[in-house]
Formats: sequence, structure tokens, C-alpha cells
Amino acid sequence: MSNEKTIINPKDRFKLIPAVYLVLMKDNKIMLSKRQNTGFEDGNYGLISGHLEGDESVTRSMVREAKEEADIEVSIDDIEVAHVLHRGGRGRENERVDFFLTCDKWRGEIKNMEPQVCAGLEWFDLDDLPNNTIGYIREVLENIRKGITYSELYFN
Repeated sequence: MSNEKTIINPKDRFKLIPAVYLVLMKDNKIMLSKRQNTGFEDGNYGLISGHLEGDESVTRSMVREAKEEADIEVSIDDIEVAHVLHRGGRGRENERVDFFLTCDKWRGEIKNMEPQVCAGLEWFDLDDLPNNTIGYIREVLENIRKGITYSELYFN
């Protein structure tokens, strides 16, 4: 038996891609964002979202994305984690951890600040989402409604 430790080069370590999603709701309606020109789910509805940048917490990332994409100010104190989704497996090139955050208060009027990648921001009834809502977004919203706070997708 050897006492030697295997040293792993940090460049060889497994990496996850973290993202944040803003679940804005009012009067049984949810704000959805129609994607365009991104190369991922273009023409379909998702949520105000984005990837974490280096040295940035999940909540601070959400504050930044809300301002960048919708020109609204949300407070870290008003953000709550509603769901966490781990996506990956099945030979996918990368794995992701998605944080779905709710916020029932914000300052400012919601505006599409990224028309180059967003065809519009619209309110939809939670009971009647558009047919072209991204599949995993639809699934997560249903999980949130059921009080389920964690799920996994695409794993064998």
C-alpha cells in the first residue's frame, strides 16, 4: 500500500457551468424572454438568465443579469432560491448547474435591453405557457409549483 497522493492538475479537473434564471411572477403570470440569435433554443421562450462571471455569487449574478437584460433593479435581500437543476450526462460536452431564483419586488419598468439576442419580454399565464417554451424551463416551473427544489436532467 502506497502513501503517495495523486496530484491532479487543476486544468484537468471537472468543471460545471453555473447559470442563474429569474422567475418573475405576478398575478399568476410569469415573465418570459424569447430567444434569438444565440445559437441555443432560438425562437423559444426562456427566462431572464445568464452565466456567473468569475468571483461573483449566485445572487449578485442575478442582480447583474436583471439590470443588464430587463433594466430592473432587484435587491439581494429579496431574492430566494426556488429550484436548482443539474443538467448533464449522456455524453454531453459539459454539465451545468442552474439556479432558478424568485423575486417578488423590483424597481423600474421591465424593458428589453438586449434586442440582439431577445425578441421580447412578455407576461404569460402560468397555466397557459406558450408551446415553444424551452422544455427544461417548463419542467422547472412545474417543479417550482409543486414545491420541488432540486432536479436532475439528462443523466443516465
